[in-house]
Amino acid sequence: MTQILDTNRTKVSSQIKQHKLVAILRLKQQTDVAPLIDCLVNAGINSLEITSNTPGFEQEIAKARAAHKNALIGAGTIINTTLAQQAIDAGAQFIVTPNTNKLVVELAHQHGLPVLMGALTPTDVANAIEYNADIIKVFPAGSMGVGYFKALTGPFSEAQLMPVGGVNLDNLSQWFEAGACGAAVSGDFCKILNTEQERSDLTKLVKNYISKLPK
Repeated sequence: MTQILDTNRTKVSSQIKQHKLVAILRLKQQTDVAPLIDCLVNAGINSLEITSNTPGFEQEIAKARAAHKNALIGAGTIINTTLAQQAIDAGAQFIVTPNTNKLVVELAHQHGLPVLMGALTPTDVANAIEYNADIIKVFPAGSMGVGYFKALTGPFSEAQLMPVGGVNLDNLSQWFEAGACGAAVSGDFCKILNTEQERSDLTKLVKNYISKLPK
């Protein structure tokens, strides 16, 4: 059983890195979640994170899993094991934390889910490695800059580092050149879609992002 869970964890983690782009959804109204996911997936996003402070995040995870079987639907802003268990029960396929939390990793791994663990300092990164995080989410990456991110890849050359916070269309390629295994985007993708024009604009933006990903 443990081997099956580990295999699933490794598979999902590998798929996230293959997709290269994770959309972060943090919304104030639950009714805005499903239309946004529909648009993002149709535009080409295959890994999406619904944050725990989005109203009804558990229900939206379950709905997204049912509606988009070829996409990976994860739960973000998981700061403790209570939220982690709620996400697991809802069917989340991966867990994202803003901080280093050993207990969350242990719980997620018990259920065969990979963890994208938040870290900022070298000590944070070292702890995330020790806790067996699958991907290390450098957050808030934008506040520190690409140079700082690249510096982390020196002593932690084997770590799978992903910038979160401050990633945009203009600097996307720079993060990958600095050694990122992927990137997560919130602001540009986290839109309330009320009109066909807004859906069209977001679709074009997503495709522009995808065009800048390394081949």
